Amino acid sequence: MLKKEHTKYIGIDFGKKRTGISISDFNKVISFPLDTIETKNLIFYLKDLIVNEKIEKVVVGKPLKLNNELHELEIDIIKFIKLIKSIFPQIIIERIDERYTSKISSLIIRQSGINRKSRMNKSIIDKISASLILESYLIKMNK
Repeated sequence: MLKKEHTKYIGIDFGKKRTGISISDFNKVISFPLDTIETKNLIFYLKDLIVNEKIEKVVVGKPLKLNNELHELEIDIIKFIKLIKSIFPQIIIERIDERYTSKISSLIIRQSGINRKSRMNKSIIDKISASLILESYLIKMNK
């Protein structure tokens, strides 16, 4: 069993087509955008990532609407979580509200000075959204 200080967390912004992935540092204080993967390849990607990066916990965004109802994407997310748990029963799965992460990601990208063509790249938004999901969790956990 790995010591907790030698493990990391990942954040996931799950989507039907693409999924954003972020990763924490070993201290579990900072979240870094990592990658955007086609969702159909997500499990294969995570199998390598979980082992190679010594992942202890996966934080998956919970897609709530403004009225607090769950988004229809939640059905696919539940299936995904069950699959992850069946492959990696030792992994801890946490959920956190992901409202506004795409809007905040777009704002961050716009303010960063990235050119317009790059700003239109949705994969950048997805991995920054995943980083915001994980960062929100880390802040909540470290209070």
